[in-house]
Amino acid sequence: MTAEDDARGAGAQHPVVAAESAAVAKPTHERHVPVLLDRCVGLLEPAVLAARAAGRAPVLVDCTLGMGGHSEAILTRFPDARLIGLDRDEQALALAGERLKDLADRTDLVHAVYDEIYDVVQELDLPGVDGVLFDLGVSSLQLDERDRGFAYSYDAPLDMRMDPSRGPTAADLVNSATHGELARIIRTWGEERFASRIASAILTAREVKPITSTSGLVDVIRSAVPAAAARTGGHPAKRTFQALRIAVNEELDVLERAIPAAMKAVHVGGRVVVMSYHSLEDKITKRFFQAGSRSSAPAGFPVELDEHKARFKTLTKGTEKPTADEIEENPRAASAKLRAVERIMKD
Repeated sequence: MTAEDDARGAGAQHPVVAAESAAVAKPTHERHVPVLLDRCVGLLEPAVLAARAAGRAPVLVDCTLGMGGHSEAILTRFPDARLIGLDRDEQALALAGERLKDLADRTDLVHAVYDEIYDVVQELDLPGVDGVLFDLGVSSLQLDERDRGFAYSYDAPLDMRMDPSRGPTAADLVNSATHGELARIIRTWGEERFASRIASAILTAREVKPITSTSGLVDVIRSAVPAAAARTGGHPAKRTFQALRIAVNEELDVLERAIPAAMKAVHVGGRVVVMSYHSLEDKITKRFFQAGSRSSAPAGFPVELDEHKARFKTLTKGTEKPTADEIEENPRAASAKLRAVERIMKD
């Protein structure tokens, strides 16, 4: 796989994207139901109050802007706040810009991957921010746009790039990776028990002709998954598509860089809120949050020095999940897990 830095160009600047009109079947607010909206905004509110108490206008970052649902709620709830919205998907930036056009004087929409948060904050000449929100995984926009190739339920080019302007596609990966690479990706990131069989089927199929469409890949996967498992385990392609999407977009590598960068960017009293939808995303988030919320003093050390004290405190007990009503309103919220921390000391 091409490294993320190579894919976007070393030293590339982060252009602030102007809002553009987008021809869509429905208005953006009707296409996108934000997950755990009230809880996310509520978790950010004390950080806004802390900024006001310190005499500065609150600055909040939506690291996964998508179609702007969370950002719109943040800007509406906090009329003195400035919002920085990041997204690697230029179509999402355009749609969110249209949705937020009446609030444009308080927004900066930036074409960037969310591990670039600290660089973006510096480029905007800010000493830090007060709140950061991540809503991880594939967005409603990406799932609903058929030609993006994220969904196994209809035919489309096998793409899966969150930023269609750069990097290799899922078709590139499927048609070039070794059996071992494919099996590892599908097993690790898709948690698919038939990963080796699916990888073998892919290699056999691509010897006849390249696999270039979602329906073509679904047919290959169906041929490899036993019929009994397909009847009881949901759609047989679900886990493989998830794994390939994670691999194509280097999502877990990016998250490994993004969480510590966000924690570094927040002021004392600032908060980082993360919604994940996959166990591996949640494990990465949990690891960084626990490390930041734990004393580093050696066992038995008589006095805890300032350099050993925890810099953060945990705000959620384990993970919080959507209510039954929220899941009924938005079925895609069913697997969401929410974690949050607050900075209590400077580094």
